[in-house]
Amino acid sequence: MKKILQVALGILAAIGGFVDIGDLVFNVEAGAKFQFQLLWVVVVGVVGIIVYSEMCGRVAAVSKRPVFDSIRERLGFGVGFGALVASEIVNLMTLAAEVGGMALALQLLSGLPYRALIGVGILALAIVIWVAPFEWIERIFGYGGLALLVFAVGAIKLHPDWGHVAHGFVPHMNTPEPLIYAYFAIGLLGAAMTPYEVYFYSSGVVEEGWTPKDLGLNRANSMIGYALGGFLSFALMITAGVLFFPQGIEPQLLGTVALGTEMPYGTIGLLLALIGILFAVGGAAIDTCFSGAYNVAQFFGWEWGKHRRPTDAPRFTIAWALLLVLALVVIMTGIDPVMLTEYSVIFSVVALPLTYIPILLVANDRSYMGRYVNGKVANAFGLLYLVIIGVVALSAIPLMIITHQGQG
Repeated sequence: MKKILQVALGILAAIGGFVDIGDLVFNVEAGAKFQFQLLWVVVVGVVGIIVYSEMCGRVAAVSKRPVFDSIRERLGFGVGFGALVASEIVNLMTLAAEVGGMALALQLLSGLPYRALIGVGILALAIVIWVAPFEWIERIFGYGGLALLVFAVGAIKLHPDWGHVAHGFVPHMNTPEPLIYAYFAIGLLGAAMTPYEVYFYSSGVVEEGWTPKDLGLNRANSMIGYALGGFLSFALMITAGVLFFPQGIEPQLLGTVALGTEMPYGTIGLLLALIGILFAVGGAAIDTCFSGAYNVAQFFGWEWGKHRRPTDAPRFTIAWALLLVLALVVIMTGIDPVMLTEYSVIFSVVALPLTYIPILLVANDRSYMGRYVNGKVANAFGLLYLVIIGVVALSAIPLMIITHQGQG
């Protein structure tokens, strides 16, 4: 019964926590621009994050050490440092975008000044990280993010052409703008497979004390949780495809995303959407902040973890606090959080090989993993995704420049 409860709680938290500001921006913009044509990319991204999250969780449960620690030990300083630098740059950009997204959601809920709410958001994050236990952070923000299910119910109530929706799960391109289509395909893949997710997940496995006996739980959480989380991405794209695509509306503001629920449900739908966005983006901000601090602490061999009091792991505490301060500095420059989100997602795509190649190598190291090394299926999917990751990593920045961030 305890295992069943753990699976259920983990799945609920994953559903609410899967969607971050990158998913919100790219899924809604893709739906507004190409209607349902890019639904298949979400499937590719969700399968990819499942494959590599399962690997990360397995490595952490078997070795009782998080993946970044394992990369540093097994693959050496050079590979580890390259992955560290790339991940920290992306983490900082993502964290700043998430903080900006929180402030925008709070502004829409309260009407208070945006800049003041940035400070409120940073302070709230710092207090939660300092005070709340790991499992409560995960559950509060995960369950709060479940309010985003209003998009799923709303998508059904909008009565889309389900045959047309189903066709979106088959790769095809019916547009005079193939380069913009490719740009959004890459952005959707990057939003689904953001590196901080796997680093945070593996560190969470260690925090919760999983062992090889929990590999079934790891598999269930990664497969079912991320799959159902991806369901929210489908709902966002379908809602945008029904409401925004026929009108030629291109949502450039976070508030426009939430408007997708106002038509079917009025003010209540809008309120639920904004609450869901606030919790989902806030939870992603904490995940990103932790991921950055985890990576630094694990690379340099410092004490780390939420299971320790902040004063018992001072350098880890300083690391996450410094990330919050730097994110505050970045977002207070006045940069648009939505634009920053697009930059962070595209740069995370470029960094994907530095994240996933080392994970695959460690998961295949028999001297490290013993009988829990990757099997044929895991390796087949892992290698397939390395090819995909390599192609999109090389294409991401050129497409961003050529298409002016998807604007044509």
